[in-house]
Amino acid sequence: MNIPAWTKPGVWGAVIGAAAFTIFGFSYMGWSTAGTSERMAAERADTAVVAALVPFCVAKAERDADPAVMVKFKAETSSYSRSDIVRTAGWATMPGMSSPDTALARACSDRLVTALK
Repeated sequence: MNIPAWTKPGVWGAVIGAAAFTIFGFSYMGWSTAGTSERMAAERADTAVVAALVPFCVAKAERDADPAVMVKFKAETSSYSRSDIVRTAGWATMPGMSSPDTALARACSDRLVTALK
C-alpha cells in the first residue's frame, strides 16, 4: 500500500491544530468542563437562596423579643462579631434548617448594619 508523502505532515498538522484549538477554546473562548459549570451553577443558586432569605432574617431580627441582643449588635464594630451575633441569636436559622447558615448570617448582618444607619 502506497501512502502519499503528504499524509504524515497532514496528520501531524491536524493533531497539533486540534490541540491548539482546544487550548484556545478553553482559555479565550469561555469553554468550560461539566464540573466547572456545575460548580458555578451551585454557587449562583446558593447566592440566590441567600438573597431571597435575607429579608426574612432581617424581619426575625426586628421582631426579636430580646432588645439586648440588638443593642449588642449595634455596638459591635467587627463584621465577624456581628455575623456571629446573628448566628447565635437564631436569626439566620430558617424553618427547616437545623443550624444557622453562615452565608445568610453574613448577608443579614450586612443588611442590618445598612438598615440601622
